Amino acid sequence: MNCFFCLAFILFCSILHSQPLPIQTTPALDQSNNIRGHLMRVASEITRHSFADITSLATWQERRPTRYDQMIEMLGLVDVPLREERPPLNVTLVDTIQQPGFRIIKLYYESLPQLYVPADLYIPDDITAPRPAILYVCGHARTQKVHYQPHARRFAQLGFVCLIIETIQWGEVRGEHWGCYANGWFHWYSRGYNPGGVEAWNGIRGLDLLCERPEIDADKLGVTGISGGGAQSWYIAAIDPRIKAVAPVCGASNCEAHIHTRTIDGHCDCMVPTNIYGWDFPDIGALIAPRPLLIGQADRDGLNTIESVRDITFRIKSIYDLYDAAESIELVETPGGHSYHKTSRQKIFAFFLKHLMNKRVDYAELADIDDSEQSQLSEEALRVYIDGPPADDRTRTIQDSFIRLPQAPVIGSVAELASHRQRTVDRLRAKTFHAFPSPVPLSPRYEFRTLDSAPYGRSVYTFVAERDWRLKVDIRWKNPQDARSPLMLVLRSPDEKRWESEEFISGLHDSWNIAYFETRGVGESGWSPELQWHVRRAAAWTGRTVASMRVYDALRCIEFLKTVPGVDAERIGLAARGEMTVIALYAALLDGGCAALLLKNPPPSQDIASQPDGRGPAIEMLGCLQITDVYQIPGLLFPTPISFVGSVAAEFDWSRELYQRLGGATSFRCMETIADF
Repeated sequence: MNCFFCLAFILFCSILHSQPLPIQTTPALDQSNNIRGHLMRVASEITRHSFADITSLATWQERRPTRYDQMIEMLGLVDVPLREERPPLNVTLVDTIQQPGFRIIKLYYESLPQLYVPADLYIPDDITAPRPAILYVCGHARTQKVHYQPHARRFAQLGFVCLIIETIQWGEVRGEHWGCYANGWFHWYSRGYNPGGVEAWNGIRGLDLLCERPEIDADKLGVTGISGGGAQSWYIAAIDPRIKAVAPVCGASNCEAHIHTRTIDGHCDCMVPTNIYGWDFPDIGALIAPRPLLIGQADRDGLNTIESVRDITFRIKSIYDLYDAAESIELVETPGGHSYHKTSRQKIFAFFLKHLMNKRVDYAELADIDDSEQSQLSEEALRVYIDGPPADDRTRTIQDSFIRLPQAPVIGSVAELASHRQRTVDRLRAKTFHAFPSPVPLSPRYEFRTLDSAPYGRSVYTFVAERDWRLKVDIRWKNPQDARSPLMLVLRSPDEKRWESEEFISGLHDSWNIAYFETRGVGESGWSPELQWHVRRAAAWTGRTVASMRVYDALRCIEFLKTVPGVDAERIGLAARGEMTVIALYAALLDGGCAALLLKNPPPSQDIASQPDGRGPAIEMLGCLQITDVYQIPGLLFPTPISFVGSVAAEFDWSRELYQRLGGATSFRCMETIADF
C-alpha cells in the first residue's frame, strides 16, 4: 500500500510540474490594487458619463420621472408625504419684532409630527398685494438665522417676504447632522438615511408655510443659501416645482473633484446624496431645468473647486439647451474662499428681482447687505425657543425614525421563501449593489505552486475581480486534483494575525479542500487604517461601500474557483469570521449555489454604529436595511447547511426558527469547534 501511494504521489508530481502555468492575457487589467486610484477612476467615470446618453428633449422628458424618483430615494425621502396630503404645520407664532420697513415674526412649525423647525419670517411693511417670497436656507454657521440675518433683511428691503429656517446641527436645532462625518454612524448608509433629506423636507414644508400666508404669491417662490444652504437650494429646487428661481452658492462640486482632491473630507453628510444610482451633481441640476438657475461660486473655495463648478454648469446647460433655455442658467464667479462676495450677493438680488418681480435692474446699482454690528439683532432677540424646544421635539433622534425600516417578514412555506428570496435578491442588485461593474475577464494567473503545505500541494492564483483589482486566492489541496472535491473558501479578515484563518478552519474534515481569499482591503491589497474613514465616505459618493465591493470580490472568486481543476463547482462553501461573515452571507445569497456556510461571531445587524474615526468593521451597504438585514440572510439561504462556531446573537433566532418551520432544523446549528462540522 505504501509503495502504491508513493508511485501515485510521484506520478501526480510529474503531471503537476509538466503543466504550463496560465498566462495573463489582458495586462491592461492588471492594476495596482490601490483604493484611492480605484475610487478616483470610478469618480471620473461618473462625472464623464453624466448626461452622455441624453441627446434630445424627448429622451430627457421620458427619463425625468425616473430620475426624480431616484433623487427622492437617494435623499431618504421615501417615507414622507411628498405626493400625499401632508400633516398640519401647526405653526406657533412666538413674537414679532418691528424693524424699519419690515417686521420679523418669530415662529416654529412641525414639518412632521413632533419634528419642529424654528424660523424667522421677514415681511415688508404696507403690503397691499401678494408678494414673491424667498426661502433662505442657512449654511452651517453656528448661530444660523442670526448669522445670516443680513440676507433676509436685504430681501425684505427689496420687497420680498423671506423665511429663514435653521438646519439640524447648529442654532436652536441641536440634532445630529454629522453621523458618518464625526460619530461613526456609517449605518446611516445602510438605513438609506441622509441628513440632507431631512433638511430638504423641512425646507419644502417651509414653502408650504409660505403658501398659506396671505402676503405671499405662491406662484413666485425662490430659494437660496450658501454652503450647506447652497446644497439645500439645489435639492429643494430639484424636488419642488413651486420654486420658480434658485440661486445656490458654494454648495456643489462634481464627483471627480470631490474624490481626486479629497474635498469630500471637509463636507458634512448632507452635502451629497447617498449615491445609489451613480449620479453626479449635474443630474440634480437637470431636474431644475428650465427654471432660472444662478450658480454662485468662489474661485478659491477649499470645499468646491471652481473647475468642478464650471464643469457642473456646462453639463447642466446641455439640458437647458434642449429646452432652448440657455439664457436661464448662469455661473457667477467671484474671488476668494468658501464665502459670498459683494458681486455674488448683488447678482442674486438682481436675479430674483428679474425672475420673481419682473424688474430688470443692473446688479451693480443694488446696495449690498448691511452686516455692520449695529444693524444686527442679537441671538437672544431672534431666539424662537424662549424656554427651550418643545418637550416632544424629536429633532435629536430623527435619524432613528425618518426612514421606516421593514419588519422581518413572516414566511410559512418553501414557496413563500423562494418568492421572498427572489424579490430580495432583485432589490439588492437594483439598489444596494447597483454599482456592481460589468464583469471583465478574470484573466487568471498561476503565481505559485508547491507540494508542501497540504497533502496534495498548494496552488496560489490571482485573478482580476474588476478593473484596478488583481486579487489572490490560495488553495490547499487535501485531495488529488484529478478528482473533483468540495472546497471551502475562507475569507481572510482585515488586520488578522498570521495563521489566524488557518487556525479558525483547522479541524475541517479532510474531504474538503481549502482556499484562503483576500478581498480588497485585506492583506496585500489593504490600505492604512487612517485612510478607512475617507474610503468609507468617498466610496458612498461613488455608489459603493467597502462591504459591497468585498461582496463583489467574493462572487468573482467563486466564479473563478468553479473553473479550477479539482474543484467541484457544485460544492463550494464559504467560511468567515466577524465582519467578513456579512460578506460571506450576501455573497452566498447572490451566488445562489453555496454548498455550506461556516460562520463565527457574525454581527447581529447592519444597523449598528462604528468607531468615530472610521476604523474597525465596515459592514454598511447602501440602503440594504430597507430590504433586509444580516440576521435574515441565513434564513433566506434555506436549505443550505449553516453552522455557527460558538454562540450567535438572539437576532438570528428569526433564521433559526424559519429553518425549523420549513423542516430543516438540523441544517441550522451552533457548534463548539469546526471539527463538529
